[in-house]
Amino acid sequence: MRVYVATKNSGKLRELEALFADTPLALASYARYEDPAEGDVSYADNAALKARALHAQLARAGEPANVLADDSGLEVRALGGRPGVLTAYYGGAELPWDQRRAKLLRELDDAGAADRHARFVCALHFIDLAGREFAALATVEGEIAPAQRGALGFSFDPVFFYPPAGLTFAEMPSADKNRVSHRAVAAAALAVAVARAGAGGP
Repeated sequence: MRVYVATKNSGKLRELEALFADTPLALASYARYEDPAEGDVSYADNAALKARALHAQLARAGEPANVLADDSGLEVRALGGRPGVLTAYYGGAELPWDQRRAKLLRELDDAGAADRHARFVCALHFIDLAGREFAALATVEGEIAPAQRGALGFSFDPVFFYPPAGLTFAEMPSADKNRVSHRAVAAAALAVAVARAGAGGP
């Protein structure tokens, strides 16, 4: 079934396409998608907000369709859980990602904390043609690396060290990352929920 994704982030879209590749959900971007104003409290609320916004935009355009939205972020314990829900805006929405990662490393170093624990959080929200809604939330635990490492992935992947692999997410082949990441776990749970409900359409 065709599913439009509520994102303008090409890296996130590619990753979601890979995660849902073995499911009946065929993901695609919607060029006219307009981001709603997000809140600063809940990943789940933001994912639902984006999915409902795209669902409404498609309906107004006379193109009703299944939709999927993701809201995710990085939480660093020594920084009180920041960047958190506002990860996408950390350092300023126009700041290149390598500079955002450098800013995070500086902030953590300035805090002088030995604790480098961090986690990624992902909330997914799906709305089918009938308007039924499904949600999934998942996390993955790790640490903040002392420096940026790796050229794969996107966002904060080059500074997110995953101890079981001994690598940052940006050093892990996408197939390996997509077995353990926060987004992978959420995607698997959502795909099961949608399939069990017989949701979607052509």
